[in-house]
Amino acid sequence: MNSRLLGTAIIGLVGAVIGSFSMMLYASTHFAGVAGPDHQPPSLSAAPLYSGGSDQDRIISAVKRVEPSVVALVVTVNGQQVVPPDPFSQFFGGGNGPTAPRVQHFHAQASGSGFVFSRSGSSGLIVTNAHVVSPPRNIGTVSKIDILFANGDRVPGHVYSANVGADLALVKIDNYGKIPPPVEIADSDKLQQGQWAIAIGEPFELQKTVTVGVVSGFNRTETIGNGEGGSQEFKGLLQTSAPINPGNSGGPLIDMEGRLIGVNQSTANPQAGAQGIGFAIPANTVRTQVALLEKNPGTHQGTNMGFIGAGLVAITPDVATQLSYTGKGVAVQQVISGSAADQAGLQPGDVIQRANGKDVSSPDDLTKMIQGTKPGQTINLQVWSGGVKRLVAVKVQERPADVGAMQQPGPGDEQP
Repeated sequence: MNSRLLGTAIIGLVGAVIGSFSMMLYASTHFAGVAGPDHQPPSLSAAPLYSGGSDQDRIISAVKRVEPSVVALVVTVNGQQVVPPDPFSQFFGGGNGPTAPRVQHFHAQASGSGFVFSRSGSSGLIVTNAHVVSPPRNIGTVSKIDILFANGDRVPGHVYSANVGADLALVKIDNYGKIPPPVEIADSDKLQQGQWAIAIGEPFELQKTVTVGVVSGFNRTETIGNGEGGSQEFKGLLQTSAPINPGNSGGPLIDMEGRLIGVNQSTANPQAGAQGIGFAIPANTVRTQVALLEKNPGTHQGTNMGFIGAGLVAITPDVATQLSYTGKGVAVQQVISGSAADQAGLQPGDVIQRANGKDVSSPDDLTKMIQGTKPGQTINLQVWSGGVKRLVAVKVQERPADVGAMQQPGPGDEQP
């Protein structure tokens, strides 16, 4: 009897050891990352993407994938406010307000959208529009920013860096362990006209709102009031028919794979009868500008784009006749006083034939070259001036944010 009991006990002990070992092995492979050594919550990952089915199924899948990473930004502003109270209304075609504006003390709130760009531990960076977190100086100063996540959590944030000229900003979050995964960024140069575009954001503080349209056009230019009586000109914008409303700005415009194709910015003036014309900052521009913002904290007024201050026009038969010129290149129509072009001696009527040893074929090509040149660097131009060829070295400046208010080019003109 005793020997049978001893055998049974040994068998039970062996089974318990094997069972414990199996449970430990299972836990190590199935619960890794649930809590680290500092008891941090698990790292969240994006929902899987549905690759089959109809376009509607794919849109729903893309929204589910991205929506947790989209946030609302509630911005509290203290100071003096010029009525009308919405400091961002001009970004969406708002009126000019009363003819005799009054000033009142206020403690106001504005809202916008954003999305997770990066995360590291319990810290993260949110991308939004600069105009969401940097109101006009005559409106007041931001005293508080709250970030509202899709799960209902409300987390404080602060402006890490902003570029008013590019209308992009980074808002930093600290000490929050449940930051959703960053939104994947697509190559916006590969977009095609007519493909689906999905806008996600918080229009009019309506949380988790989705609108759908298509990519309508590329390389649009839009001049927008800056709330201080001036204006800013934005070039290279993406046009979409996906409705963009106040509060949508700063949110992501995505494709059916759930990838960022643009940051929602503004819509055409509805008072002029425009419908379904929205504008977004292309993903490739966002990628470049945000990389600069990460490296350079603070508020910047420029655009990080090259600028020489000359209005350019193509060599049409009429232009060639006026200049008595035969050949290729682009004509200088205007020169801004004090600009790099002015300091280098360029004058209206000059023809730029070559830039850095390359033939110049169109205003657009030369503009892209200038904008892609780092401010402070020099572009060497071969210029035809009144029948005489000469070499001109132009030290490139940074394109000002309010360049649209400085000079309004005519049809077909380019403004590098």
